[in-house]
Amino acid sequence: MKSRSRSMLEKSISAMLSAMEIYNKPDFKYREESFSVLCINAWELLFKAKILSLSSNKVASLYAMESRTLKSGEKSKLLRPKTNRAGNPMSISLFEAYRIITEDFGSKIEKPVIDNITALAEIRDNSIHFINDDIMLSLKIQELGSASLQNYATIVKSWHGDILARYNFYLMPISFFRGFDEAPGVMLNPKEKKVLEYIGRAEKLYDNEDVSAYNLTLRVDIKFHKVKSDSALPIQFSKDSSATKIIITELEISEKYPWDYEVLTTRLTRRFRNFKRNQKYHDIRKKLEAEEKFAHRRYLNPNNTTGMTKTFYNPNILKEFDAHYEKM
Repeated sequence: MKSRSRSMLEKSISAMLSAMEIYNKPDFKYREESFSVLCINAWELLFKAKILSLSSNKVASLYAMESRTLKSGEKSKLLRPKTNRAGNPMSISLFEAYRIITEDFGSKIEKPVIDNITALAEIRDNSIHFINDDIMLSLKIQELGSASLQNYATIVKSWHGDILARYNFYLMPISFFRGFDEAPGVMLNPKEKKVLEYIGRAEKLYDNEDVSAYNLTLRVDIKFHKVKSDSALPIQFSKDSSATKIIITELEISEKYPWDYEVLTTRLTRRFRNFKRNQKYHDIRKKLEAEEKFAHRRYLNPNNTTGMTKTFYNPNILKEFDAHYEKM
């Protein structure tokens, strides 16, 4: 039986693949808007899958909580799940999920990633005002989308291993299926103009940034060259099922050992009064890392067993520190 975090991760990947497939259709009239909606949905599901993984798959970790108003008119100190019109618990938002991952668990997400998501969310929220024939708006959405796909693939690999290797994460360039040079000019309405100005301001912040694995936008250029038929790269399809086994193994490892060093340290800081990130902590942690039930050292490239490694931890390791520190 699949865990909640794995099911949500698979839903996230499906949403992102659907976003790409819709965008890359040769004739689709609602291309940019549909892509933005599905792309943001994929990011939200990915963040929530991460929270579930970090929270031992407790579904309550995704509930939006609120204080109830007492008969006296005061707010209760006890938080309860906020409910929707049907009476079911409401889920946290995309940006609240980001906050929980980065603040409550101390897991790092690079700033270009959230800035890119924020810009795409702005497009999604204002999509009803868009004029699809405007080439500048379409081009900007493609640049944001291309960067978002690259960011998504990089984060999934960092969190869950190389499980997306069989997919090509790219958006077909506008010039491939549109008459880019002959596109008619369309006047932007005020809301469209504000969105482009907002994205432009965000891009200026990254004009002089160093090379990073993550991006706010990516410009895509395409050129066609006539080549001899025998100079093209060969493509070979394989029915080998070993790739699937590797994917499952990577997912199982990420589920069993969801915490990295920063997450473990953050949780210990919140659990103990007298905890410090010092040599005592490192000595205890190193000793526990030798036990497979508490830690696993994963190669950053599973196919290269001589390359760099990173240690991940099972949440049960937390209790082992109780004998060394004073709980809150």
